[in-house]
Amino acid sequence: MERINYQHLFYFWNVAREESITRACEKLHLAQPTISGQLAVLEQQIGEKLFYKQGRKLALTDTGRVVFNYAEEIFSLGRELSNTLKGRPTGRALRLVVGVADALPKMVVYRLIEPAFRLPEPVQILCYEDKTERLLSDMAMQGMDLVLSDAPLTPTSGAKAFNHLLGECGVTVFGAPALAVTYRQNFPRCLSGAPFLLPTANTSLRRSLDQWFDAESISPAIQAEIEDSALIKTFGSGGVGLFVAPSNVEAEIQSQYGVEAIGRIDSVHERFYAITMRRKLKHPAVTAILENARDKLFPE
Repeated sequence: MERINYQHLFYFWNVAREESITRACEKLHLAQPTISGQLAVLEQQIGEKLFYKQGRKLALTDTGRVVFNYAEEIFSLGRELSNTLKGRPTGRALRLVVGVADALPKMVVYRLIEPAFRLPEPVQILCYEDKTERLLSDMAMQGMDLVLSDAPLTPTSGAKAFNHLLGECGVTVFGAPALAVTYRQNFPRCLSGAPFLLPTANTSLRRSLDQWFDAESISPAIQAEIEDSALIKTFGSGGVGLFVAPSNVEAEIQSQYGVEAIGRIDSVHERFYAITMRRKLKHPAVTAILENARDKLFPE
């Protein structure tokens, strides 16, 4: 492969950011054939398509995302060099790319990531949310520093990465005030027949809850199965049904959603994992996240 022409890369980078050749042309004050021609040369040089049509927009292919991640770094360094030569402070932030499994409670995700903002140097965080499997398959391609998940990486996944158990905690059953009055008595027997909002069957929490319901001979009335943890809480705050969430964010959930704690299920645990491409952690923000989780968020 020939050496990459950085002018071609610059045009590609602008088209990717604008999601449109037309808008990139307007921004750069260039004619459309100029940029289209340079993109074609870059794709021929790389030997792969970098874009595909998605409605009226241009979306990046898998190869396009890899090239774009490198282009972001290259032109960010270029701006820093320019600022340095002009005598201006660069203020370049440390970049942290995090994949978040969509089943994870958002409050726990915030508390896991929050220590990165307290580092001495500024940190810029990029968060991607998706299914754990897709995040892991895109981990190297997206340049992710870690993936936060409710389940560990398994040998059958094929991904070359490492698990770091951040911690675990029991869960609490919550409900809107009217439901809490009804179902707080005789917990947990009262949960038989109670309206319930449950996570979908592909989550670790759902599997643990189903086992617990079976062991306790409890048959809840399932009102809805919802994949997104924040949406479950929103439905729950409207009084549609009871729901469970990690006990270590009990106070925050009651405050934010206006619900009440009904009872704790200590035998059902939510586990939280960080998955990284390297066993030895070098990124200071990743180290801060892991240390804070083990020392403060999930102390033994």
